[in-house]
Amino acid sequence: MNKTYMPRRNISSNLYLSFSRDEWAKRRGNLNITLSESDIKGILALNDKITASEIQDFYFPITRLLQLSINNNINLYRERNDFMGIKPRKMPFIIGVTGSVAVGKSTTSRLLKTLLERINPDLRIYIVSTDNFLKSNARLMEENIMERKGFPESYETQDLINFLVDIKSGVARTQIPVYSHLKYDILPEKQDLVDPDILILEGLNILQVKNPGKKDEIYVSDFLDFSIFIDAKVEYIKEWFVERFFLLMETAFKDKDSYFKKYSELTKEEARELSSKIWDNINGKNYSENIVKTRYRAELIIEKGKTHNIENIMMKKL
Repeated sequence: MNKTYMPRRNISSNLYLSFSRDEWAKRRGNLNITLSESDIKGILALNDKITASEIQDFYFPITRLLQLSINNNINLYRERNDFMGIKPRKMPFIIGVTGSVAVGKSTTSRLLKTLLERINPDLRIYIVSTDNFLKSNARLMEENIMERKGFPESYETQDLINFLVDIKSGVARTQIPVYSHLKYDILPEKQDLVDPDILILEGLNILQVKNPGKKDEIYVSDFLDFSIFIDAKVEYIKEWFVERFFLLMETAFKDKDSYFKKYSELTKEEARELSSKIWDNINGKNYSENIVKTRYRAELIIEKGKTHNIENIMMKKL
């Protein structure tokens, strides 16, 4: 008789270990990296918040865990090459950082890059956003999906996968498109990546397994050596999105070349109404339909509280 398996109700407790701040801070070992106030200020995004003590308690242990994974990956790759009798070549380590819009992906990516560079000063570490692989505005309008920018179908997914194939194949120099948040579009120029050792891939879609229109079941996540999902209660993320909109009204939106210049003169009431509407109809919808569903595909989950503070770390059991 075939046994019927019932789905487990509590995925997190079965798949993950959960750590409070005090518990996680103990895992930093002897890692000791000094970051100045200027360093931290340069890492932060507009309305993100982080303190030196939070970096030590949360990000030092994360960095130590990443370094262990990098070292183990190098050793395993060397031994596999010996086993197969092939000449070794560089195999870049790819770290994926994902989560909702406005949750702090860029800040986390820059911070991890800085910390890993302090440990590995001779390694070339790059950050690449999947925004660089969005379809151009002209293409989005042609396909009538301009209002779905950030949804799975708005990306040149095959181009992103081809790029990752090149990275993992040890191609010494690759070029990728450049996305401008100021102009809200893909630019004519290209970004060069030369002989990377570590790549931090940051974006909404890196753990999604939908590849619209493609028969080959190859996904972005297949190329990730370690993945991090940053999350918070959806009401917090929405408020951070609205806060960021207000800050952009006073900064980038005022630029004469900004795609959103028309929003710089909105009243506070108009700005809150519009940003809330954008969240509800686009970013919040994408989060609930596509992004949060990938949460339990990540090796590490960072859970944030109302003031951007990290409250909990969840690490997948090995």
